[in-house]
Order: sequence, then C-alpha cells, then structure tokens
Amino acid sequence: MAGGLLSCSQYSNKPLSKAYHNLTAHYNAYIIARDRLNEAETILFKTRQDNYNQILPIFLPVDSVASQPVKAQLDDAIKKASLIAERHQNSKWLDNAFVIIGKARLQKQQFDDAMEVFKYVNTRGTDGADKHQALIGLMRAYIATGDYSNGLNVADYLRAQPLNKQNTRDYYLTKAYLHQKKGEYAVAAAILDATFPMLKKSENTARLHLIAGQLYDAVNQPAKAAEHFSAVLHTRPTYDQSFYANIYLVQSQGLAKDGKKAAQATHTFNRMLEDRKNADLQDKIYYTMGLVEARRGNIDKAVAYYRKSIQTTTTNTAQIPYTYLELGKLYFEQKKDYVRARMYYDSSLALLPAQTPQYTEVTNRKKLLDEFVEYYSTIRTQDSLQRLAQMNPAALDKFLDDVIAKREQQSRNQAALAQQAANRSGNANNALATTSDLQPNERWYLYNPVRISQGRQEFMQRWGNRPLEDNWRRSTKEAAPALAGDNNPLTGANPANAINPAPAITTNPDPNAGTSGLTTSTKAQKDVLYAQLPLTRDAMEQSRFRMETAYYGLGKLYKFQLNQPADAVSTFEEMLNRFPNSGYKPEAYYLLHLSNEQLGRASGWKEKLLTEFPNSSYARLAGRSAEGAPSANAEIRAQQVYTDIYALYKAGNLTESMVQVQSALTTFAGTHIEDKLALLRVMLIGRVDGADAYRQALAEFVRDYPTSSLVPHVKELQSVADGPTAKRK
Repeated sequence: MAGGLLSCSQYSNKPLSKAYHNLTAHYNAYIIARDRLNEAETILFKTRQDNYNQILPIFLPVDSVASQPVKAQLDDAIKKASLIAERHQNSKWLDNAFVIIGKARLQKQQFDDAMEVFKYVNTRGTDGADKHQALIGLMRAYIATGDYSNGLNVADYLRAQPLNKQNTRDYYLTKAYLHQKKGEYAVAAAILDATFPMLKKSENTARLHLIAGQLYDAVNQPAKAAEHFSAVLHTRPTYDQSFYANIYLVQSQGLAKDGKKAAQATHTFNRMLEDRKNADLQDKIYYTMGLVEARRGNIDKAVAYYRKSIQTTTTNTAQIPYTYLELGKLYFEQKKDYVRARMYYDSSLALLPAQTPQYTEVTNRKKLLDEFVEYYSTIRTQDSLQRLAQMNPAALDKFLDDVIAKREQQSRNQAALAQQAANRSGNANNALATTSDLQPNERWYLYNPVRISQGRQEFMQRWGNRPLEDNWRRSTKEAAPALAGDNNPLTGANPANAINPAPAITTNPDPNAGTSGLTTSTKAQKDVLYAQLPLTRDAMEQSRFRMETAYYGLGKLYKFQLNQPADAVSTFEEMLNRFPNSGYKPEAYYLLHLSNEQLGRASGWKEKLLTEFPNSSYARLAGRSAEGAPSANAEIRAQQVYTDIYALYKAGNLTESMVQVQSALTTFAGTHIEDKLALLRVMLIGRVDGADAYRQALAEFVRDYPTSSLVPHVKELQSVADGPTAKRK
C-alpha cells in the first residue's frame, strides 16, 4: 500500500504517477479553472459598454471596476489552477494552470503578479505552445501598463517563433492592439486584415471588422474602411453593430465625390430616420449627417444636424458630449466664433467621461477659450461702464430704473413658473416618490443630462462662469455685465471692431437724484449699481487700465495661441489708438511687426519700434530677426568690444558702459556673445537704475534668451533680488 502511494507522488516521474496526476489535475482543477475564466471573460464581453463615438479598442481595457461583477469567477479560477501547482507538480497541465493564473490576475489589475507568472512559465515551462501563450499574456500586461517598448520586444521575439494556429491568432490580435494603443492605426488595421482568415463568424469578429473599418477611416482609406463595414453585416453582428456599420458605410458614401453616391447616402439616412427600430438612435443618425456635411464643408448644415441630434436625444445621453464637442470644433476652427465655441466646449466637458482619449485636449482648449472670454468680456463690460459713466445724470438714473424694473419683472416671471411647477407637484401628491405624472418619454430634470446641460448654458449666459459657493447671487457680487444692457460681453464678433473710444469724464451724477418714491429695496439696488460705475477719476483710470490690459492679453492670445494674426493686428492697433501712452507699446509694436510679416504685408511697425524704443529688448529681437548669421570677423569684433565695455564697467565708468553696451547689442545681434552683452547690460541697469529696474531686466533676459547657458546664473540672481521683496510681503 505504501509503495502504491509513493508511486503516485507528485514529484515522481514514473508513468503511473504522471498518469494519475495528469488525470486528476485535468478534471479536478484545470477544466474548472479554465471554464471559470472563460465565464468571467464572457460576462465582461457581454456587459461591455462600447462607445461608438471613439475607435473601439481591439481588446476590452483592463478595468478593476468593470471586473468586480466577475471577481468570484476570477478568484475561483485562481484557486482551482493553484491546486495543480500545489498537488500535481509532475502534471502536464502545470504550465496551463500558471497561464490561467496569470490571465486572471491580469483581469484583476494585479499586473506585477501577472507578469511574474508569465515570465515564470516562459523560463521554467516545458511546453513550447504554453510558453508562447505566456509571452502573449506578458505582451497584454505590458500594454495594460503602457510599457509599449517591452511589449514590442516580446512581439519581435515571438515573430520568429513557430506558433500554433491559436497562438498565431492571439499574437496577431495582441500586436494589433499594441499598435492601436500607440496610435499607429494603419499598422494595426493591416495586422487585423491578416487575422480575419483565422476567425469564425461571431459577434466578436463583427466587432473586429467594425474596428478595422474605423482604423482605416482614421487613416483616410475609405475604400478599405467600407469593405470592413460591409463585412460586419455578414459575420453575425448584434443590432447595434449592424446599425453602426450601416451608419459608417453610408457616411463613407456621403463623402464620395460622386454626386449619385452622395444622394444615395442622403436617401439612406432619411430611410433610417423613418425606421421605428431606430427611434432611440435618431440622435446618432443626425450626428453622422452632421459629420458628413462638416467634411463636405457645409458648416451651417452640419450645425443644424448637430442641433437636431441634441434635440432628439432620448435614452442615448452618452452621445451628447460628443455632439457638443463637434459643434465647439466647428465654431472654433471654421467660424472663429470663440465665444460660442467656449459655450459648447463647456457643455461637452461637463458630460465627457474623464477617460476619453481627447479629454485633456478638450480641457486645454476650454481653458484657452475661458481666457479669451475673460479678456473679451472685460473689454465689452468696461467700455459699457465707461459709456454709462458719461451719461447725463438724469438719463443715467432713468436707465438704472429700467434695469431694476427689468430685473424685478424677470424675478416675477421666474416666481410664476416656480409656482406652476409647485402646483403640478402638489397635484401629483408626491412628486419625489413617483413619476406617474411624467410623459412616457419625459425624465425628471436632475436625471436628464440634456436638460442639465441646457440649464447650465442658460445660467452661464445670464450669470457668467461663477464658482460654486454660497450667496453667489448677492448684490455685492460683480454686477457690471448687467449694467451693460445690449452690450452683453457674450455677444458681438470682434471687440476691436465693436468698441469706440469713451468721451471725457463728466461731473459725477447725484446717486439720490430722481429716487423719490422708490422703495428702500429699489434704492439699495440702485446704490449697488451706481457702485459699479467708474464715476470718479480714479475709478475711471482703473477701468481704463483693466481694458488696456485685456486688449494686450487678447492681442497676444490671437497671435500666439489662436494663430489669427489679422485679429491680433486689429486688436493691438485698437489698443494703441485708445491708449497711446500704453506701457505695452514696445511689445505691441514688435508683435504688430511679426503679425504683419506673417500676413505677408508691409508695415512700418519695426521702424517705429527701432526709432521710439531703440534700447528695448524688443528692438533687439526685431534687429536680430532681420540679420543673417554673423561673420567670423563680426564674432571677433564682438568679443573685443565686450572686453572693452567690461573694462569700463570694472573701472566704474557706468554711464559710458551703458551707452556702449546698448549700441553693441544692436550692432552684434545674433553673435555668440550677445547673451553676455545682454547680461552686462542687466548688471549696469542694477547699478544705475535701481532694484526695480534690475528685477525687470533679469526677467527680460530669461524671456529673451531662454536657451542661453547663462540662464541658471540669471535665475540665481533673480532669487537673490526677489528675496527681500518676498520677506517684506
């Protein structure tokens, strides 16, 4: 009896022992573990949420939240597979068990453990096919962690290995996924093409054909994309897959230059809209029609279709942020209406999932548009306030009465609407506990993203982008836009064309004039409105400074971030016209010169800069851009001049040193020693003009010579110069 037990030891290589452990490992552990893992993967696939507004991922992304419903299956698969490692060491199923453990841990986002298991199978495994399977799993783990370099190394190794049919299929799919994650869509699509002959007709194959079509469409190969969209319809797709395949196929036809195909596409879209089975997908159809018109260049038609998409949204609320995003792009890139574009980007960002690939790009553009609207509204608001401040006192008083009356009427209208809503709620007995009074397609406001987004837009149009805080509507908050009347900061096209110079300041009106008969509340409101007006000379100067700064910021925004040199020119010219003594004049001259140069237009701004501000850093920048590469003789002369000026500086002859260094910076612009001359000028400014001018000169050096090897030293000097100031603050 003891001999029989020993012969069945998991460490024995005798035929009887191996046969026993192969049998028990296979039926008592491996099959159960494999089936549990397959069950988990099937559930994850069936419950996936495909976002057809994006290129679908070839593999479902590893997500610990999504894997929670199958945690029991994954844990059971690991437990059963671990029995083979614990009790059946001499079984031929040992490598397979480790592969199952690695795959299950990968689904649970235990990446380090999964990699360790896959590497163990590759180094200690005995079966070549199992080792290849482990390496394919290792590729998946590297992709999941964003380590594409190591993923490619493994792929290059496997490419030279004799893979069986199953591993070849999995290898192709994994490599295609790797290139998709890297943004190499053409390569990913080509690898998928090589994979399809190894796949059977199924929902997953239909999904892969759809992905291949999306990838080819992204690299502007519509013919190949259409082939795969057609193939989806012949590989047992779900209704959603067939619907979107048809949508993409018709979209490709709609973009064709052939007028007959384009007309056929429009007819197909209309037929899809009339199909009752597509009642809850009409928003997607209109959205696709908008995409087609936008690509054709029919911007107004595209906008109309996008708006219809939003209006017809019922259950597919995930579509809304992408529709808003396309509207924002059209207004930003095509119409150049940045105010309206900002509203659509804001609405999109409010509903766009944070894991969306373009989320960061959308966020950055939204910040840019926020900055634009801030400058734009400041100009419009301050201009309106300045105009009001110049009005006849009696006319101004009447105007404010009208503003208050209009506000009170709006409040009464809102109160009436609220009362109607309350009455409807009372008739329903318990509006929060039941929705029986709602229409079949109506949803409670706070459960309807469309209504929420629309309400948010209306709020921002009226009140602006206010922070979430208590008492946001108090009268002490900034009320300037409300005084502007029709000059709403969110209307109009170009502030440089919309604003005219304000007249001279007049005598301050009497805040109490014409207020007899007003209620205390009305008088208090009027006092608050008067407080917003620049009625004193100091207040007017502050208002004008805010406007000047906004013009300056808006001009730079047009020039550098929006790449609209013509708008930059008109904005800077308007700034100089309204503020001829602006402190931003040297930089404005320089940017006007660059903008006109970009437009291919001749202008005299460079000459004005060199004439009026010859010693400014902008004059040196303008002079440097006009010169070619300095000759060897110029470099030698520059070095000699620097030595001479430095000797004067050391001797204490500061005035003469300053004159010569200013001249040398213009004469030897572009030489290797220019930054040393500029730093010597900074030191002279510190000795001659004092601490404030010195700090400004240091900042200009860092701005004008960002690649200079002297920048670290200059930053140290800045720290020393700012130290006492920081302590005083």
